[in-house]
Amino acid sequence: MEFDDWEPLYERILADFGYPRAGDERARDAMAEYARPFDTTRLDCTGETVAVVGAAPSLPETVDAVADADAVFAASTAADVVRDAGYDVDLMVTDLDKNPETARRRTRAGDPVAAHAHGDNLPSVREWMPRFDAAHVLATTQAAPVENVYNFGGFTDGDRAAFLADAFGAADLRFVGWDFDDPTVDEAKAEKLRWAERLLGVLERRRGERFAVLDGRRDAIDRR
Repeated sequence: MEFDDWEPLYERILADFGYPRAGDERARDAMAEYARPFDTTRLDCTGETVAVVGAAPSLPETVDAVADADAVFAASTAADVVRDAGYDVDLMVTDLDKNPETARRRTRAGDPVAAHAHGDNLPSVREWMPRFDAAHVLATTQAAPVENVYNFGGFTDGDRAAFLADAFGAADLRFVGWDFDDPTVDEAKAEKLRWAERLLGVLERRRGERFAVLDGRRDAIDRR
């Protein structure tokens, strides 16, 4: 997704949450201090089935659904669950808020991590990015991209993983470990999940598909 297409959605997200755009831009600029050129061909999944793995509480019971996917893009702590179940993770997608040590270990092992900067995680960017091997970090932002810091679309780690898979050519997206109605989250996180649902609705329309994870929910999605 080009930033011109993403920006109207981004502006609605800022308005809904009351986030200042300047905060995202400060975090992006901090990320840019650590970011290095990333060979995006490493993530090429043209024509492949990509399992887009969320961190819902149900994931341990459903994780085997990644078994025959060609690639696995896992959000945050989902990367740990997938690995513990014996499967490879091709890309970990994180805003550094829950398991940054996993992300650090991955980069040090030469495995790619999409590390995201936003207005609420500037301290984490400053703390963790110097510990990562920058050669294996795909740096992302939800604001306008700058050199070595990309914006492929997406807001939460989970839906951002889906937008990344789309950007790198996935033919099919398989959603594993997703629960838009997760009763364990607070209201702020619940609103983020509502936005994740909206954004997947945008993505499936752009791709001309119908994602199974949205079945039974499409008619109720807020399409503002």
